[in-house]
Amino acid sequence: MLRSYLPAIVFLVLGGTIGSLFTVLNLLAGKRRRNRAKETPYESGLPSEVQRGFRFGISFYLVAMLFILFDIEVIFLYPIALQLRAFGSFALLETIVFVILLMVALVYVWRRGALEWK
Repeated sequence: MLRSYLPAIVFLVLGGTIGSLFTVLNLLAGKRRRNRAKETPYESGLPSEVQRGFRFGISFYLVAMLFILFDIEVIFLYPIALQLRAFGSFALLETIVFVILLMVALVYVWRRGALEWK
């Protein structure tokens, strides 16, 4: 059984060793010049206008959580789509019910105004 895992173990050990080696070499050989430009936060390559005390609104987090929720639920459809013929009509019916429930949840969230950016 160990033989079947041997390539994965070698890959992990080799990757960890090379990654650690490059990290140590960078710490030893790299120059450490601190300046204001390097310590300034940026987003997407542009200087950030966000102050330290800035707080995001609740709508930002709500939209992010809804995106993650619906994204993960859609991922559950992928295995069924791959093996739909093997599962038969029962899986198709269950998938249709699942998608309808997703649509009901989306309409509910939409009607409640959770997708409105304020």
